[in-house]
Parts: sequence; C-alpha cells; structure tokens
Amino acid sequence: MIIKRYRVKSMNEAITRIKYELGREAVIISQRKVRKKGFLGFFSKKILEVTAAVNDPEEKNKYENSSTDSVENFKKVVNDKIRNQKRQSDFNYAQSVNLRSENNEALLKEVHQMKNMLDDMSKKSYDSLGKSKLELKLENMDINKKVIENIMNKVKEIQQDVEEKKKLKMVIGNMIKVEDKVLENAVVLVGPTGVGKTTTIAKIAGKMSLIEKKKVGLITIDTYRIGAVEQLRTYADIMNIPFKVVLNIKDMEKAIDSMKNCDIILIDTTGRSSKNKMQLSELRAFIDRINTKNIHLVISCTTKNRDIDTIVNGYKELNYNNVIITKLDETSTYGSILNIIDAAGKPVSFVTTGQNVPEDIEVMNSQKLTELVLGEDIIC
Repeated sequence: MIIKRYRVKSMNEAITRIKYELGREAVIISQRKVRKKGFLGFFSKKILEVTAAVNDPEEKNKYENSSTDSVENFKKVVNDKIRNQKRQSDFNYAQSVNLRSENNEALLKEVHQMKNMLDDMSKKSYDSLGKSKLELKLENMDINKKVIENIMNKVKEIQQDVEEKKKLKMVIGNMIKVEDKVLENAVVLVGPTGVGKTTTIAKIAGKMSLIEKKKVGLITIDTYRIGAVEQLRTYADIMNIPFKVVLNIKDMEKAIDSMKNCDIILIDTTGRSSKNKMQLSELRAFIDRINTKNIHLVISCTTKNRDIDTIVNGYKELNYNNVIITKLDETSTYGSILNIIDAAGKPVSFVTTGQNVPEDIEVMNSQKLTELVLGEDIIC
C-alpha cells in the first residue's frame, strides 16, 4: 500500500494532488491542521495536512482474493498512523505544553473509531473465510447450514468430469423426492395454523371432482377457527359434493360411514401448534379412528428455517406419509423446499402456487423443484 502526506492550503488542493499522484482509487486516511516550521512552532500560520493511501499495483494480486487480508493490511496502516500521531504528540509536548492541540485529540479519536470499525469488518470477513462461491450461493438461497453441508459433501463425492453447477443440480435433484400416488379412501391434511390447509383441501376436492370426475366427500373437524366450516361448506355446495362437520370422535365414524360410496374422502383438521403435545394427542385420537395411512403434512414455503424442524418433528407423532408445500407464490427464494424435505424425510405430494381453486395446485417433478431451488425458475 502506498501512503503519502500532503501539506496544502485547502482540501480542494489536496484532492487535486491526490487524484493526480495516486489516482482515483486513493482514499483519505486523515486530515489535520499543523503549523509550518518556525521558532518552536510559534509565529507561523496553520496549514492543512492530509494523509492518503492507495493499494500498490504490485501487491494487488496478493490481496484481491482475500477480504480479510485487505482489512488487516488497512488496519496496519491505521495502527501505524496512531503510533506516528502519538510520537508527534509526544514531540509537541516536549517542545511546549501549550502546543497541545484540540485538533490532534479529535484526530486521535477519529482514528480510534476507524480502528474499531475495521475490527468489526475483520470479524465479518472471518465469518465467510474459507467458504466457496458455491456455499455462499446456497446460503443466499435460504438453505440451512446442515443441508448445505450435506450438499457440499455429496458434490465432492461425484467423480464425473462435469462442471460444479451440473454436480449441484444432480445432488439437489436426488435429494428431492416426489410421490404422485393415486388418492383414495380417507385422506387427512394436518399442519399448523395459517399454512392454507382448508384452501388446499378445496383445491384437491375440485381437482378430483371436477377434473378427474371422481366421487368426493368432504369432512372437517376444524370447528375452532371462525369461518372455516362455512368456507369449506361453500366449496362443497359449489362442487355439489357431500359435506360433514365432526365435533367428536363418535361423529367421525358416522361421517365416514355416510360417505362409503365415495372414491375419496378428504378430511380437514384443526391447526395445532407442533409444540403443544396435548393438542396433538387429541388430533391423533381422531386420526386413529379414521384408520388411514394417507396423511399429508401441510407446511408453507414461507416458514422460517428455524421453525421448520420444530413443525415437522412435532407432527411426526401423527405419522404423516407425505408433505404438501404451500404458498410458493408468496416467496422469491425456494431453499425452504429443500429444508422441509430434508427435515421431514418424506416425499412431496403436492405444491400450491396461488389462491385459485382448483387450478393452483400441482404435482411438480423433482427437476422442476430443483430449478426453483436453484433460482432457474420462478412461480409467477
């Protein structure tokens, strides 16, 4: 790094000389007012002393790939400046106690503040030290650390002579499991509040009834949420399919028996907190009475990473077989898809991409979901 000191009449003069001698990339490290040489510094006018620095072109290649080295290098310059300033202060003091300058004290304070700022920058640099571009790219996709580690290990294991981007696509494609199975008998949707279970069940009902022409029945046990029953009843009336509201476990058996002529019975459940073991146990009692293995966990793509593990692990008590990921239209990054699949360990059955019933639900293959995760495609 090249450091030069200029004694000038004004800052404009300093900037002009710095640009001419050091170039436009130079930065001003400090400025202060000093006296010209005279008898012990007395009887002389003050002038402006400006210190500037610029990276030495010969050292550019050495530091351009390491933000940490650049910060440490700059910190060295600042530390040298502090030492030089202290020496100057001591010298002035030795000449005369009266020559202590408020400007010098202000400058020292400013330089110390700059040093603290550079310490913070250095810590941040160390946070990303050693991370490859691929790791940083995966972090920007909102993929959690555990999944990133898994991906990086699998990418390194691939021996094929192909570019890293293709290896990444292969690994993520293999991690995403999709199951497009035929829905029949009783199908239960479970999940926390606000993930869109009721709208999703209406979409599935519309798809089965209006498009695939199957006999569909609707049952809800979600009597806690205001308007939930009426919302699903409205959908059932529009599609002209049977609809039942279940208040207790005994009513569940009767409701299912009344729809035994249906090809598929879709059952909407109350949203429960995955941390409330008592509520989940109550829900488990209903599901046990239904006696089905077609249980789908519904979870939103907008769920925070820190909450995904809590939800999928909490609901494992209900023995869900598949995952339905909703609200893909409400986010611009899709790394949470990978986080959900990894945490749940179950294949994806459906994804929802909007509010329209029954259109905005589909079975996406692993290639399509991989492209979403990698940012190669979006949900409009």
